[in-house]
Amino acid sequence: MFTLQTTDPGSSARAGLIQTDHGEIQTPIFMPVGTVGTVKAIAQDQLKDIVQAQIILGNTYHLYLRPGLDVLEGAGGLHQFIGWDRPMLTDSGGYQVYSLAKSRKINENGVVFQSHIDGSRHLFTPESAMDIQRVIGADIIMAFDECPPYPCDYRYAKDSMELTHRWWTRCKEHMAKTETKYGHRQFLFPIIQGSTYNELRVASAEFMAAQDAPGIAIGGLSVGEPAEEMYKMTELVTPILPTDRPRYLMGVGTPENILTCIGLGIDMFDCVMPTRNARHGLLFTRNGIINIKNKKWQDDFTPVDPDGPCPASRETSKAYLRHLVHSGEILGGMLATQHNLSFYLWLVGEARKHILDGTFSSWKTAILPKLTQRL
Repeated sequence: MFTLQTTDPGSSARAGLIQTDHGEIQTPIFMPVGTVGTVKAIAQDQLKDIVQAQIILGNTYHLYLRPGLDVLEGAGGLHQFIGWDRPMLTDSGGYQVYSLAKSRKINENGVVFQSHIDGSRHLFTPESAMDIQRVIGADIIMAFDECPPYPCDYRYAKDSMELTHRWWTRCKEHMAKTETKYGHRQFLFPIIQGSTYNELRVASAEFMAAQDAPGIAIGGLSVGEPAEEMYKMTELVTPILPTDRPRYLMGVGTPENILTCIGLGIDMFDCVMPTRNARHGLLFTRNGIINIKNKKWQDDFTPVDPDGPCPASRETSKAYLRHLVHSGEILGGMLATQHNLSFYLWLVGEARKHILDGTFSSWKTAILPKLTQRL
């Protein structure tokens, strides 16, 4: 599934290729989040032709509730349902269970939760999470896990990690008993947990590294802990993981987070930040961060980013985009989303080029101060 092409001489940054039946993914890669079968405010053709997205995400919990498994299976899976012919990944719903702390109950068997839509009660088990993801049909699917909150005490984190390990075994065994529904391969990734406790993160990484899985995810970070803790945990576990399998850091993050964690050996990222922030007028550019709602942009008729990676960046003035966002016009969110996602894909693409050239570390050092400044 994964070919490691090279490692940057000045860091642990890696460039590789992931092969799926829906196409090849060049790593490091950022995956736009399409929780309910849509990356918000952007159409699939724009994701492919403008943003150059190689893979997108769906979410098991949300898709199970709406539109529902009967609709998805009737359509021939999520690829067919939304008209996306490139690779796709689904999160098993573990993070959504974490976010439903007030309306769910966890036990050894699984999780009983209430729908955020109508309050109806449902049960997710490791086995049912696999069955649901078989119906959705993503190329890369995630094991069902428990994501502990931050902060949490050591005992809770340890119990949660051990439960995640037992659930992984059940996911793996159930996957072996079932068949893909739509004729393409599905790759199951386990998830490392352990909160911010060194001992637990190492134990979880060692356990998952021994599972011979096609790839491994790192979960339970970007849940409120300081960025330095996220970096510390990532740096702790990546040397333990197999070099010939992709590493996926779930739910991360800012451009700074992504470049830092690429340097620590991470291959795959996802986050709602570029799309969510776009809809609120916060733009990421190679020269810094723009809050387009600020009055200072009202009479600025220069492009959002004259050398930007998409037409929305090069051909839309700051003044016009501010007007659209300030007026609540749908087009404002659409153009800002095209810009932010194109920037994120440009950023990981540039990182890949510099890894292949052996210049990633010096490039990252030079560009990070620009990316993080407020304009």
